[in-house]
Amino acid sequence: MELHGSTLEPVIVSASRETDLPRFYSDWFLLRLKKGWCGWKNPFNGKLYKVSFSKTRMIVFWSKNPMPMLDKLDEIESLGFRNFYFQFTLNDYDAERIEPNVPPVVDRIETFIAFSKRVGKERVIWRFDPLMLTERIPIDELLRRIHNIGQQLKGYTEKLVFSFIDIAGYRKVQRNLVELGVREFTAEEQIRFAHGLAELNKELGLELATCGELADLSAYGIKHNKCVDDDLMMRLFHNDTELMDFIGAEYDMFNGWQIKKSKKDKGQRKACGCIISKDIGAYNTCPHLCRYCYANFSDELVMRNRQQMRNDENEFLA
Repeated sequence: MELHGSTLEPVIVSASRETDLPRFYSDWFLLRLKKGWCGWKNPFNGKLYKVSFSKTRMIVFWSKNPMPMLDKLDEIESLGFRNFYFQFTLNDYDAERIEPNVPPVVDRIETFIAFSKRVGKERVIWRFDPLMLTERIPIDELLRRIHNIGQQLKGYTEKLVFSFIDIAGYRKVQRNLVELGVREFTAEEQIRFAHGLAELNKELGLELATCGELADLSAYGIKHNKCVDDDLMMRLFHNDTELMDFIGAEYDMFNGWQIKKSKKDKGQRKACGCIISKDIGAYNTCPHLCRYCYANFSDELVMRNRQQMRNDENEFLA
């Protein structure tokens, strides 16, 4: 394949918003780390680029089931990539089959706990994302499911991040969600949910935050999140001077570590608080086949791409 343009050398790698890389492509990812680079295809113009890991100081993993990566963490660290954390989406839509190819919630809770024990509770962030309403899942039922998971994760995470389903924003999945009877939250229902979550959180004791939401829920102790989070990086990895220089973190004797100027990722949605990173994933490559997923155009295309990726020697995900 012909590569275009200059080599990209990201300090922060996102792996990945566009596919469940830890679940389906952990072997590929480990091999690419050893090679020192991977390929990336721009989804908008189709051009192919080389992404070098020579300057990478931070990896943010995104997954619903990262278990295949657990036994690779030692080797990833041995290659020098010690700074990482997991955005772990752990929903409970088992009965509705909205996430048809993820393991049962009880198994995913066990996986979550295993990762928390391995890397630390501050490095495994719980996402219940997205929140959806149906006739079978009113607000009270949704809160019950969150409470059930939260009780089992107590002591194994510090934070819960959530978002409200956006059906209008992703038209290609509207049909799937309408068939399932899923609907969006009204502004009033968002407030009702936030109030209920705040009450539950008196027991759970988590930091609460929304992902990509404009709504101000601060009255309920709910912040706007940064999933690629310079504050978290500063807290956990401030001994890495190259990473601190990149994110603009400085230390002074009176105020401790502080971000002087956040490098917001302008390529994300307006309400997204993430700082700049390079995502190395690809659309139409995640076989979870979640019915709300904006990154898959068709099940057939996903499975065809997955079959092509059986060979981990591929430089590109798709």
